[in-house]
Amino acid sequence: MKFVSAQVAYFLQNRKAKTNIGRLLKFVAILFLLIVVYSVLFHILMEHEGQKFSWLTGFYWTLTVMSTLGFGDITFASDLGRLFSMVVLLSGIVFLLVLLPFTFIQFFYAPWLEAQNRSKAPLELDENLEGHVLITNHDPITRTLITKLEDYGYKYFVLVSDLQQALNLNDQGVKVMLGELDDPNTYNKARVSKAAMLVATGNDMINTNVVFTAREICPDIPIVSLAHSVDSVDILKLAGSDHVVQLGALMGHSLARRTLGGNARVHVIGRFDQLIIGEAPATGTPLVGKTLAETRLREVIGVNVVGIWERGVFRIAQPDTLITDLSVLVLGGSVEQLRNYDDYFGIFNVKDGPVVIIGAGKVGRATAKSLNDRQMEFVVVEKDPVMAAKCSHTIIGDAADREVLTRAGIDKAHTVIITTHSDDVNIYLTLYCRRLRPDIQIISRSTLDRNVNTLHRAGADFVMSYASMGANAIFNVLERDEVLMIAEGLNVFRMQTPKQFQGKTIAACGIRKLTGCSIIAIQDKDDMQINPHPETVLRNGTEITLIGDYESERKFIDLID
Repeated sequence: MKFVSAQVAYFLQNRKAKTNIGRLLKFVAILFLLIVVYSVLFHILMEHEGQKFSWLTGFYWTLTVMSTLGFGDITFASDLGRLFSMVVLLSGIVFLLVLLPFTFIQFFYAPWLEAQNRSKAPLELDENLEGHVLITNHDPITRTLITKLEDYGYKYFVLVSDLQQALNLNDQGVKVMLGELDDPNTYNKARVSKAAMLVATGNDMINTNVVFTAREICPDIPIVSLAHSVDSVDILKLAGSDHVVQLGALMGHSLARRTLGGNARVHVIGRFDQLIIGEAPATGTPLVGKTLAETRLREVIGVNVVGIWERGVFRIAQPDTLITDLSVLVLGGSVEQLRNYDDYFGIFNVKDGPVVIIGAGKVGRATAKSLNDRQMEFVVVEKDPVMAAKCSHTIIGDAADREVLTRAGIDKAHTVIITTHSDDVNIYLTLYCRRLRPDIQIISRSTLDRNVNTLHRAGADFVMSYASMGANAIFNVLERDEVLMIAEGLNVFRMQTPKQFQGKTIAACGIRKLTGCSIIAIQDKDDMQINPHPETVLRNGTEITLIGDYESERKFIDLID
């Protein structure tokens, strides 16, 4: 009942709806007048033929003839009467069977549907709403971000200017608000002053307009925007963006740091204060063929193996986990502990040879720059001469051509990094490179999350999703760097110790058994304990740092809700 009253109220407040109702009422009035005239003429003609009927019968006859029912219980005997019947019949067809349905649909039903649809895409949010996230574009990045916001209990709304798009998103379960992105009133109605964050992920020009408009309305709202061009970074900051994310550069750096050629030293991939997360290849080291318990890395060096990658599959470290020639160790520890690891194993050579980068777009060029900073040899394969000219050490040609890859050094390369923006091309090239070199390390970029598993099945060792990386970069601003994306589907995240675990030891909590996550650090005020002992007691106010894949993270969040 409340829904119906809201619909009626919205419908009656609309100026166009009021006009349409007026037109419909005029048409009904004309139709009623016509029925009255026909009823009067019916009486006159019947009296002319010597027949007597009541006024109710006159209305009855008029309606049955106009509606084409024509029961035949009342008829004229004269030709004039029959001619009148034909006029009534034809006008009834026009008015009742053609004009009335059209008028009803045009001036009432269609506006009613529009009003009903608009109620699914509100023009204004609840004035008591606060702590929500406003998103100005719906794309693969924000789809992934929305999932993460829902997991962590944040409210969100996507601002959409097109009604049909808003309805489509609403049907998909996405919370939307209808409004023009360049209209200051849109942000007032979206309660931007009470929002936790504004996210702009459209093109650079639209993002600049959004940031500038929203910043004028609310000087304090944290604004995160994506910059597709390096030149747009300063403009977005001048417009009022607090955080400008260059995903191309971020993706390129992430892909480059997955390259494990050269030696077995630890490659740092992230940090939480004093806690450093790194990866180190086991290939060529004395660790190969041993279980984690046999390596005694924790006892001898102090570093903790929190997990192992093998051909793109991450496994939580267990004492009986066997280290193979394909294993990449995920390590957690302090700077000193990771340096100790390098002193023991950094001298072992992993693989020599160049890194082959396929694609000289923004991501490919950023990857090449990161490798150049690490003084690693690389070759870029690009079939577009214009794009190739923007990068050094480039071979022009199609990567699907064996001769081109041979010139690039695929036969002696230890790693190939595939950076094109097309997932179909990346899957194709991953399959091709894996067939050419079964032993090579393949790192690939994925634009859409749904193609990550396909790339792994095609033979990729590591896959980084553009959508996941962008969503995590934005979410980290909201959570103040509380989540670190180690690789696609693997995160390090921090949480306050849940009440049900306070006063218990880490071993007694059984977090790994319940969720699949592992505690790799605990922090009590300014004191951080890295790789805590299983008998360490978790106390109220203690912050715990965990590592786990996406499903494990969700299980932990569900456990504490």
